[in-house]
Amino acid sequence: MSHSTSSPWVVREDAAGITTLTLNRGERFNALSEEMLDALLTVFKTIAQEPQVRVVVLAAAGKAFCAGHDLKQMQQHPDASYYQQLFQKCSKLMIAIQKLPQPVIARVHGLATAAGCQLVAMCDLAVAAENASFAVSGVNVGLFCSTPAVALSRNVSRKQAMEMLLTGDFIDAHTAMQRGLVNRVVANDQLDAAVASLAASIVRKPAVAISMGKQLFYKQLDMGIEAAYQIAGQTMACNMMDASAQEGVQAFIEKRLPDWHVGDTTRV
Repeated sequence: MSHSTSSPWVVREDAAGITTLTLNRGERFNALSEEMLDALLTVFKTIAQEPQVRVVVLAAAGKAFCAGHDLKQMQQHPDASYYQQLFQKCSKLMIAIQKLPQPVIARVHGLATAAGCQLVAMCDLAVAAENASFAVSGVNVGLFCSTPAVALSRNVSRKQAMEMLLTGDFIDAHTAMQRGLVNRVVANDQLDAAVASLAASIVRKPAVAISMGKQLFYKQLDMGIEAAYQIAGQTMACNMMDASAQEGVQAFIEKRLPDWHVGDTTRV
């Protein structure tokens, strides 16, 4: 079924602190066209200012998660400046996901290729159905997946990343999990339940600790070990001063369950 021009590029649903964003161009394999990139950038900018959102799930309609950039749209604009702006916009989206205060879980089914594979790699967590497959396949059309390589090489080992980039070959979901690209692989009909379970586990934790921890995790990766430990120690000290951490420690001492409402005003 084709979509009308008024049909949203991304569908948003909110429930119990979990926001699900569904790429809504299944008939086009949810390609990252200019319009799709703009829609995602807009919604992530909004969510970043919404503390009631605790976890974001990135899902997709149709038979595929995301087939990467819209090659037909790209071919219509054979201009270097256009391509530079397009790839900069895509990179801006990827960085926005990493900078988002809330964790982002990729819900992957079907194909995740090129920039679609990059999208999976940039999410904090990923759960894949058994029918999912992954590739950075741009080299097959003469376009080395340079920007997807940035995300891929930060998830899997260098040689495994280079093999995928140089050959464009697909890997299945279980191989993707073995290589560290996804966290879990489940039966196709269990995908929603597995994502919901993982998201609910995060929602049960204090928002402040999750947000501070995510920010620190990515920041320290690009540092030397001494600088990483310094900033990690500072983060833990700030985290410990938060009321939710004080409550958690006190509950541990008193051998009871913590009441996160004491320190977490954003809990829904």
